[in-house]
Amino acid sequence: MTIKHQGAVAIIEPQRKRIDASFAIKFREDVVALVEQGQKKLVLNMTNVEFIDSSGLGAVVSIMKVIGGNQNLTLCYVKDSVLAVFKLTRMDKIFIILPNEEEAVARLQP
Repeated sequence: MTIKHQGAVAIIEPQRKRIDASFAIKFREDVVALVEQGQKKLVLNMTNVEFIDSSGLGAVVSIMKVIGGNQNLTLCYVKDSVLAVFKLTRMDKIFIILPNEEEAVARLQP
């Protein structure tokens, strides 16, 4: 995954097409480590992600809990195939999902 910063916001972009059982634990651990180092605002740029399973969704939920809720986490560039999983599990009602990185970052900036 790549990490870049824009002001106080870290933008995390997984470089894999799938966030599934084979990647979810490492993804979660890497992002949680960033939060434990003091990062308080996160954008997950999902532009490369074409598939997410329950393990991947669990990792994203866990990240949201560690960062302190959806007021500190925004998702963007979520493909229809991934959005369908969020909708099926009703997680689209919990997560803030915006169309692009600019809007996602702006939402988290003071």
